[in-house]
Amino acid sequence: MPTIVSNPSGDHNDKIANAAKILGRSKTRKDVFNAIYGGKKKIKKVSDIQATTGMPKVRVLQEADKLQAADIVKKIKSDKETAYEKIDFYTHNKAQILKLSNDKKKFNKFPTKVNPGGLTKEIKISLPKKSIDFKEITVDDIDSFSKVKNVKHSIPASKPMAEKKLKGAIQKLMVERGKFTDWGGEINDLYSSRLILNGKRKSVAFAFKGKATKGILTPKKLGKNGDQIQRLFKSPAEVYIIQYQGLIDQSVVEQMRTFAIAKSATEGTRIYFCVINGQDTDRLIKAYPKQFK
Repeated sequence: MPTIVSNPSGDHNDKIANAAKILGRSKTRKDVFNAIYGGKKKIKKVSDIQATTGMPKVRVLQEADKLQAADIVKKIKSDKETAYEKIDFYTHNKAQILKLSNDKKKFNKFPTKVNPGGLTKEIKISLPKKSIDFKEITVDDIDSFSKVKNVKHSIPASKPMAEKKLKGAIQKLMVERGKFTDWGGEINDLYSSRLILNGKRKSVAFAFKGKATKGILTPKKLGKNGDQIQRLFKSPAEVYIIQYQGLIDQSVVEQMRTFAIAKSATEGTRIYFCVINGQDTDRLIKAYPKQFK
């Protein structure tokens, strides 16, 4: 069973560990990282990175944008060309970041706020398999959003929306007329018993992250204390959904899966969970333009 990890980082070691994790085992991403942070020039144009790595422009942009989304580089314009600017912190810690990304054992022993003693300790709970019934679903599986199936997958083109506007549109799609006011201690952003899944009404709890949230969505960005997923699953629902108009890290899915297992085991019911990322949000907007006006 996955371990629930809260990571309210922000200090020196957390930023190094996060950068090493983003680089991971991807050779192309490391090549782009090295191309940007190599040499004395603070700004590297895409053409410069291409010359150093030998990669096509599209691949360079894909990998560099992943670094930019994680706040590891700054994306700018230089001589009317897309370029990436170094951030001093990562310039000074480049060697250690690469060392940790290349050595899993050293990465696991590296102390952070989440993992002050080195290795993360896993707490394993044995549960009878018969008592666990959970399923990960996608936006395409939800009857209330059925028109999304007619929209092909594409790169998000819609501008990020405010959380209130996204929530209002989802309410309209479910024909939910209740009023939901945000407040600090809430366990969900939207609760309804009007979601249609597999032809049946289901109770659902949503957590929305609007345009105020930047970069890849990780557990630490979900709630002030990184505990929003935990609070979401306190809702008396059968379906749990997190929506964000950007990239969602797999650690968010892992935490949702962990809580879905625990919820199913303790309540003896089938639990569904789903993430709606930027690409699927864009498909929803295109499928239901009137509701998202």
